[in-house]
Amino acid sequence: MRKKAEHQNTGYELQKWHHPGGKLREVGAKSLSDAELLSILISAGIKGKSAEKIAEEILAKFGSFKGMSNQPLEKFLKIKGLGDVKIIRIAAAFEIAKRCVDLIVMDLKEDKELRKEVLGGKEDE
Repeated sequence: MRKKAEHQNTGYELQKWHHPGGKLREVGAKSLSDAELLSILISAGIKGKSAEKIAEEILAKFGSFKGMSNQPLEKFLKIKGLGDVKIIRIAAAFEIAKRCVDLIVMDLKEDKELRKEVLGGKEDE
């Protein structure tokens, strides 16, 4: 959901989102921070700890999405506010991303022209 406030005299609308999902819908995924994207997967927080705070804690603990990527699921259970469903949701998103990367790498290996385009004319030996 988003909350609109009208600026005096200009008609310019200032937008504030209550959840990063609204921000994604309005201005696109690229505009979200890593914590905001992760909080969408987490969905709901717990009493006293929003989904965004949980996401920030995860990123602080593992350093980045890359740092999270090969962690055993048990390490996530140590974070207050994460249960099986939320952890499985995050693991599924990482697996989808991995499969996308695998397909892109396969395409690059098989298509010399695409490889040239992506690598800017540099050929790997």
